[in-house]
Amino acid sequence: TDGPIVANNEYDGETYDARLEMPGWSRNGYDDSSWRDARSVAAPEGRLTAQANPNIRVMDTVEPISIAALNDSTWIVDMGQNMVGWLAVELEGRKDRPVRLRFAETLQDDGNLYVDNLRGAKATDLYTPAEDGTFSWTPRFTYHGFRYVEIAGAAAKPDLEKLKGEVIYDAMPTTGRFETSDSTINQVYRNAYWGLRGNYRSMPTDCPQRDERMGWLGDRAMECIGESFMFRQALLYEKWARDIRDSQLPDGMIPDLSPTYWPFYSENVTYPAAYLCVVDMLYNQYGDEKAVREHYPAMKKWIDYANERLVENDIVVKDVYGDWCMPPESPELIHSQDPARVTDGRLVGTSFFYRLLNMMARFAAVAGHEEDIPAYLEQAARVKDAYNRMFLNPETGQYANNTVSAGLLSLVQGLVPDTLKQKVFDELVRRTEVDFDSHVSTGMIGMQFMMRGLSRYGRPDLALTLATNRTYPSWGYMIDRGATTIWELWNGDTADPAMNSGNHLMQLGDLIAWDWENLAGIQADPAAPGFKHILMKPDFPQGLEWVDASYESMYGTIGSHWKRTGGGLSWSVEIPANTTATLRVPASDVSQVEADGKPLAENPALTDVRASDGFVTFEAGSGSYRFLVGK
Repeated sequence: TDGPIVANNEYDGETYDARLEMPGWSRNGYDDSSWRDARSVAAPEGRLTAQANPNIRVMDTVEPISIAALNDSTWIVDMGQNMVGWLAVELEGRKDRPVRLRFAETLQDDGNLYVDNLRGAKATDLYTPAEDGTFSWTPRFTYHGFRYVEIAGAAAKPDLEKLKGEVIYDAMPTTGRFETSDSTINQVYRNAYWGLRGNYRSMPTDCPQRDERMGWLGDRAMECIGESFMFRQALLYEKWARDIRDSQLPDGMIPDLSPTYWPFYSENVTYPAAYLCVVDMLYNQYGDEKAVREHYPAMKKWIDYANERLVENDIVVKDVYGDWCMPPESPELIHSQDPARVTDGRLVGTSFFYRLLNMMARFAAVAGHEEDIPAYLEQAARVKDAYNRMFLNPETGQYANNTVSAGLLSLVQGLVPDTLKQKVFDELVRRTEVDFDSHVSTGMIGMQFMMRGLSRYGRPDLALTLATNRTYPSWGYMIDRGATTIWELWNGDTADPAMNSGNHLMQLGDLIAWDWENLAGIQADPAAPGFKHILMKPDFPQGLEWVDASYESMYGTIGSHWKRTGGGLSWSVEIPANTTATLRVPASDVSQVEADGKPLAENPALTDVRASDGFVTFEAGSGSYRFLVGK
């Protein structure tokens, strides 16, 4: 049990005593006669499986931007970026005198670390030198979520150039490049990029700094789609889907987080739904039919469990989390106490269950279980009927107590009767624009549908307003308060520290997917998944001057660069080999569109050219194109 690593813990840090080092212990000839002999023990329980996803490794470095003295022996280092990993140091030390490194995301007003939001995590590394002089050290068996590091006990002021932040996460390539003319959208995207990769730790965790760091399912049900444009994360999510399946109880119940380090098994739909949503993402974004076939039995088992335990008369009657963490009415609150802001949990759960039944019908076709399709579709029809009888007021176009989430969840998940879709949409827009001054009013569940929902039903301008707001509650508000990642709460600067993580992804919702699918116009066609056929239909919202994006799909680079040109549009597109695409531009007539310097209709590479409802739509094969619309 001897050795220099005296203690190590994800939450508390690593304690290293250089006086206990054993030079040469890993080389032939080392005298290990005092070591304990190996002994036979029982094998671990469970099933041994190969790890498909690459290991965690150092993927990036951060140079600190400043250092400030708290006193003669204590300094605060500012990395300039909230990051995940550790600090590699070269410091002056004194024999037997521990040097302490403490980590935090923010500072107090007096310049000391703010650690209340770490809860029980100590987030502290200790190094004890074996002799006087300079030492270099990096921990090996811990990690921290931090922007600031307090260094105490060094013999001299640390040299900023000899400190380096090492960023760690599961090894995976960055596959997306996305930028727009709007600085707020760009900074929020960067904040999301830093937050997402910092929470890849052989599972997608909720946060990297406090005494939690768990694989909550609900957080990633929709965010996994946006992530798939930023990173090649398929292997990680394939592994996590298996974790979820392996965490399933014999009766079919799926936990709220997996792996179940915290054994939270509660009776709700919205969090376990992420299991199906992750498999759906793997199929849509990567064309992974194998994932659907592999997980179909476990997903079907969970649907059976839900019908047995959660559903009564085609309504989901049990819910735990509701529309988690909507912006509360008071800045110090975590959860709203105002019933008018709280969406009925039965509505939340039932709307999700309806979508999942339709998803299972699609999965059944892919997995070769066509015999299951009629039952899923028949139950979905019954659920839709029961849902509208219970929650819909057809005279007003309102669902339940008329929260924005109530209307949004109903509309985007397909529960609203066709004749009432516009009325329901108009009402949720009115609520957003008038009652909430064109700001976010939904919680984590509603945000999973907000941005793409607004675009789908004709209000990309309102989605753009939400994306670019700088006042509370908004992602831009976080930026103005110094955030370089995404907060757990919209009011993370004022809420109780029991839950105000500075690096949390649950409030992203479908924002990153909207960036890619609606601003850049790069979307996988569900009918030909994995980007075999690409839907390229940007919103081109007024207020945005240009978008420049490229995505490394499994077939190659998909590129989309558009900009306004004095009353018109210029759009350059790249479509990879062995794929096709459907493209759409805003024009009332085909004659208003040029392709590579000639009229659109005269370009032989473009087929099925048609104009309808203010748009011109056409088909294209692989290649690079430049379109001009209008002037």
